[in-house]
Amino acid sequence: MSVTYEDRRQKILHQLELEGKVQVHALAKQLDVSAETIRRDLDRLEKEGKLRKVYGGAVKSRSGQIEPSFLSRSQTHSEEKAAIGKLAASLVKDGETILLDNGTTTIEVVRYLQDRPHVTVITHSVPILNLAMEIFQGKIIFIGGDMDRTKQAATGPLTEMLLEQFKVNKAFISVGGISLTDGITDYDVDEAYISRKMLERAEEGIVLADHSKLGVTTFSKLAKLEDISMLITDPGCPQEWVDNLSARGIEVLTGPI
Repeated sequence: MSVTYEDRRQKILHQLELEGKVQVHALAKQLDVSAETIRRDLDRLEKEGKLRKVYGGAVKSRSGQIEPSFLSRSQTHSEEKAAIGKLAASLVKDGETILLDNGTTTIEVVRYLQDRPHVTVITHSVPILNLAMEIFQGKIIFIGGDMDRTKQAATGPLTEMLLEQFKVNKAFISVGGISLTDGITDYDVDEAYISRKMLERAEEGIVLADHSKLGVTTFSKLAKLEDISMLITDPGCPQEWVDNLSARGIEVLTGPI
């Protein structure tokens, strides 16, 4: 029996959600249709805004887009980010030192650590520093360097050099996208490098990402999936992602909303 367009559409979108990209010839073989049929399907899906065609296939339509401002990002998926931050904070034990990179999900961790005076927070993020100075009772270490007003964070060689001085228990990292094929990526080269260094300086690397980041590839490679030990996300994370990451030795936790 021939495969209908709706069946093909569902398969294409499912694979996009899981991997962030699809290939014409691989889909044609899986669905037992011609490559030309798949190309027509991709044309229709592109017109619907579901994907962006590239040579040999297609990628999720949001891949490679410019990162919104910190304020704009903080207002997107805010409930999910709060739940993720709360769950992340619950993993921090008294006496531990943690690294927080510059993100609208990692800043939520501070809100749920405010009554934890025996925790040390190290960050290069100005918004996280400002919030921690206001509500956090523990020790705060700010990693200075070249200050970028747009990113609201310190980056560059001095920041990297200061990071080398620390070895911490946990690093909580925000990301631009997570792909099963392309790994962990971010929008900015400098911030991706700082986040990568944080993972290197931590005993445990933990990515904080709501479900909209899954299957997405952005501009700059941050790390391989194997470089992290845990993903904390929300219930919108598909079971296929949980299964795939678990098979790679990565624990997946979902925060209730």
